[in-house]
Amino acid sequence: MSKSVPLWLVVVFVVIALLPSVYFLGVQQGEKAATTASTAAASKNTARQASVPLQTAAHAVPAHPAGAPVIKPFSHFRVGNRNVKSILADGDVLWVGTSGGVIRYDIKSDDFRLFDVKNKSLLSNGVFHLRKLGDRLMVGTYGGGLSVFQPETEQWRNYNIPQGLADQFVYDTKVMPNGDLWIATWSGVNLIPGGDMDAADSWQTYNKKNTDGGLPNDWVYGVEADSRGALWFATENGVARYFDGKWQNWQHEHGLGADYEQVKNDLKFSSDPAKVSKHHARQKTEQGFSRVKTAYNPNYVVALLTSDDTVWAGTWGGGLAHFDGKTWRNYTSADGLPSNHVFTLYEDPQKRFWIGTSHGLARLENEKFVVYRRQQGLFADNVFSLTTDEQGYLWAGSFGGVARLDLSK
Repeated sequence: MSKSVPLWLVVVFVVIALLPSVYFLGVQQGEKAATTASTAAASKNTARQASVPLQTAAHAVPAHPAGAPVIKPFSHFRVGNRNVKSILADGDVLWVGTSGGVIRYDIKSDDFRLFDVKNKSLLSNGVFHLRKLGDRLMVGTYGGGLSVFQPETEQWRNYNIPQGLADQFVYDTKVMPNGDLWIATWSGVNLIPGGDMDAADSWQTYNKKNTDGGLPNDWVYGVEADSRGALWFATENGVARYFDGKWQNWQHEHGLGADYEQVKNDLKFSSDPAKVSKHHARQKTEQGFSRVKTAYNPNYVVALLTSDDTVWAGTWGGGLAHFDGKTWRNYTSADGLPSNHVFTLYEDPQKRFWIGTSHGLARLENEKFVVYRRQQGLFADNVFSLTTDEQGYLWAGSFGGVARLDLSK
């Protein structure tokens, strides 16, 4: 008699087969952006163009609209027909998480190495998240769980449902000062006390059911912590806080995200997940947005940042929301935000606040937005990920490539 295949493994195989349709955030707009992305600049090594996933091309600053910020020369790094959902600067190395695997790029030598399913590094090529855990690299994937790279041995270890992971889709992680590790997934969040992932009995899971709705939705896109140690979670039904064993959450009805009537004429991104997914269509109906037939659900929080004990939330069509502990304030295109679809939030080492959207990159400065687009050096107008290297360059990940921006004055 043949040995039966474990159910979790069947689920993983099925999910991986569905990855192209699931990896929807920014895909449609990304494809459009790719057709208009700059191709005029020559590659540093055109002989490698057909086979190399990461290529460089230096540019001078192009013509830009009056009043737009002026930056110094920038560089583009092409990754092919892929999204760059996460990037991480680590000394002289830049880790680039794409929908085709993880690239380790040596900034000084211009060398690179690709880690993917084909070379048995990952269980899924769709990468959404990168973070260091000590000297190790954690890679959150679409359907392949959490993969961990040990640089000393050049070995990978994959953690999935059998090891205690709540779900094989991993969007974010947070390492606490005491070593605790939180993992955001599509089936709630995991807590690993002390961060020992090999201590299977210590893994804990928090979801909507076992928190009595304190975590308002099991699809969790982000996890952050404030200076008091409170945990904040970005979900598909608002923002949640967990502190001293108690849960609290906020939705659009509490002020999170701008009203549809306020933004309906400024929704530049039309890819509505409810049109291609029963899950998203059901949630739209349950949350009272079934009448809206475009890409808008302010309860979908896909980016989260805590800064100075306040919380910033990037919503799906409802703009950028700021919570001061009492009330929410929403910033939209009417305030200068380049798009009401916010993909990523980042605070650089100089405490500058950056917002990556579906139609450009913005820096919030004195209550005003300074906007960067392709004319100012971005690879494409959609910005999914941001990081800063030791030289102070800002790296912005988009569909098809990464831009390195010199913002020094």
